[in-house]
Amino acid sequence: MVENPTDPIHEQDPSRLLENHFRLAALQREPANPRLDVEAIGFSRHRGDWLGVMVTPDFVRLLLLPGGGSLWGDIPAGQRRYLELAGGTQTFFAEDSALIGPYQWAALVDSVTLLPDMTSARLLALDGLRLATGRLPEQLSVPPAEAAPEVTRRGFFRRLAGKRT
Repeated sequence: MVENPTDPIHEQDPSRLLENHFRLAALQREPANPRLDVEAIGFSRHRGDWLGVMVTPDFVRLLLLPGGGSLWGDIPAGQRRYLELAGGTQTFFAEDSALIGPYQWAALVDSVTLLPDMTSARLLALDGLRLATGRLPEQLSVPPAEAAPEVTRRGFFRRLAGKRT
């Protein structure tokens, strides 16, 4: 949680804070996909900062929050920056919230209306995390008996389109 507005570093996992923030935001408008719920997925430290996926009825986004590491780069809200991640260069957009402080996001899907259910949104989130970081956070590791094949950029988009890889 952000302790001081002048010090936007999140010391602990921001998942619960993010879920509360985006749940309140979702209540204020008609959802793009009412089959989806609000869920923070896989938030963990990546190069010292917090990276994970936020699923809401309106979007599925990779979120980056400052944690005191080397991945975060402070830019004004409304601006964009390009980050080199394991799966390639990703465009992140900056936002600022009174509740959660500054954060940056990258869309994992153009329209959540394409997702049939929350399970599909979670699978998309896991694929997005694996593509961005080259791994899954330990708490999300897939058991060896069910290990999924390594995700490629092409496989990610094929799964999104509902095709087998």
